[in-house]
Amino acid sequence: MSKFTINRILTYFFRGLLFVVPFALTVYVIFQSLDWVDGLIPIDIPGLGLVVILSAVTLLGYLASFFITRPFFEFFERYFIKIPLVNIIYTSLKDLIGAFVGDQKKFNRPVLVKVDESGILLKVGFITNDSLEKLGMEGYISVYMPHSYAWSGNQFLVKQEYITPLKMSSTAAMKFVVSGGVSGLEDLK
Repeated sequence: MSKFTINRILTYFFRGLLFVVPFALTVYVIFQSLDWVDGLIPIDIPGLGLVVILSAVTLLGYLASFFITRPFFEFFERYFIKIPLVNIIYTSLKDLIGAFVGDQKKFNRPVLVKVDESGILLKVGFITNDSLEKLGMEGYISVYMPHSYAWSGNQFLVKQEYITPLKMSSTAAMKFVVSGGVSGLEDLK
């Protein structure tokens, strides 16, 4: 075989790999997650546990929305968070989930943060708190900066003059940061 043929075969292989691996891993992660949730309720019919859990969560959300039943949920929560260690875990998880799906989404205001005085180095982040006056830090705001290719990030307290709002949706900004700048810009119009 000639070198040209081998190079062409390798190019096709890597192009196929670029399609197959992300697709297969996405399907695998979704399948494993759904299988794990389905297995939380031991029912022999595949998928029924998932349906039961989704229905129960939806029903609880529905009941928690009513004026009559809301005080019951608030009463339960008030005493639940008084348990040591439970308070830290519960409130942290509730705040994190609420930041993405709650009524007061927190990662909806993308900004650029000057990392150095010259403004040569910039980082994309999301405003999570407009005022830190309660901490005695007037003129500072809280900015969350996610890491690329990870489910983690850092929270920084930044002077307001180092912040510039980004003209892009929070979804596009998060996609841009998490992908390491590879994607997210195609969503801009």
